Amino acid sequence: MDFTVYLAGQIHDNWRSELKENAKERGLSFQFVGPQENHELSDKIGDEILGEQPGKLYRDEAASAINNFRTEVLMNKADFVIALFGESYKQWNTAMDAATAIALKKPTIIIRPESLIHPLKELSNKANVTVETTSQALDVLAYLFE
Repeated sequence: MDFTVYLAGQIHDNWRSELKENAKERGLSFQFVGPQENHELSDKIGDEILGEQPGKLYRDEAASAINNFRTEVLMNKADFVIALFGESYKQWNTAMDAATAIALKKPTIIIRPESLIHPLKELSNKANVTVETTSQALDVLAYLFE
């Protein structure tokens, strides 16, 4: 079976690369998709496509429309969503993506550290599975093949 996994979460470190490498080492063959990981491109894509915007608000609105289009298309094609909440970065986009996945009835795995149990309790309750590590998330996906 071929599955596509949308990897929602912050784009400031290499957690996606590590998860993909771990999946490869385990012999798990998934196609991984997610948000634009080039932060600079993500922020300026509205200007690049629509032309220079007249201010920060319009720049963010234009970029958000295009980034949300990308997210919606890729998430709709995904079979599952893994949403990683970490300690270091603001998690607004992750929360939005996880809530969108749940609303779309996409099977959703939330990864969050113990310190975020309380702030994410409602979201975790709505997700299919909540784990603490990327390795545990891959364990859940590997179980599909048992």
